Amino acid sequence: MGRILTDDAAAAIAAENGPLPDLLAEMTAYGRERDFPIVGPDGGRFLRTLAALAGARRVFEFGSGFGYSAAWFAGALPADGDLVLTDYDADNLATAEAFLDRSDYAGAAHYEVGDAMESFAAHDGPWDVVLIDHDKTRYADALELARPALADGAVVVADNVLRGPASADEIRAALAGDEPASEHAAGLAAYVEAVRDDDAFETSVVPLGSGLAVSAYRP
Repeated sequence: MGRILTDDAAAAIAAENGPLPDLLAEMTAYGRERDFPIVGPDGGRFLRTLAALAGARRVFEFGSGFGYSAAWFAGALPADGDLVLTDYDADNLATAEAFLDRSDYAGAAHYEVGDAMESFAAHDGPWDVVLIDHDKTRYADALELARPALADGAVVVADNVLRGPASADEIRAALAGDEPASEHAAGLAAYVEAVRDDDAFETSVVPLGSGLAVSAYRP
């Protein structure tokens, strides 16, 4: 897939962000070598910034893969922080744990194999940051599940709202009321509509990685 940003803009952002920390450089290379979808260095830095701005102590991820986004979040959490990673693939989470064990994060990290929705329901809130990056058809369901457990001022981030399993054109067409090109397009459009139409959220779409929908919760 091509860039969302122009090559010049992407190069400028990379230059302004500066070099990656060693562990995150290794994780970036790991993902790219395996063609494993990740938010990328610029998206990762943005996630860390969001967590810092929210003063986050507790982060829940609906979908974690091998822990790339979690490693970025971890850098913004305090020593008594709480970070929950979920994935259907136990090997992915074992890799995530191996990477995070080498980081400076001193808080509690939980690695939960299986359905992220079930994992979320087993924890008490409130949550300061929630990342939604699992089954695209269930994004809106994850938002509905998470909403009552969000802290005032929490940030919800949804990945792949511009590209991935569904293209930007497919998502835009579904939002316009056309027959969705796929269940992924339908699910992503349903999420965007749900968070956009909820007065408790202020939402912007950021063209980093595969497109991030960032929502601030103000009940």
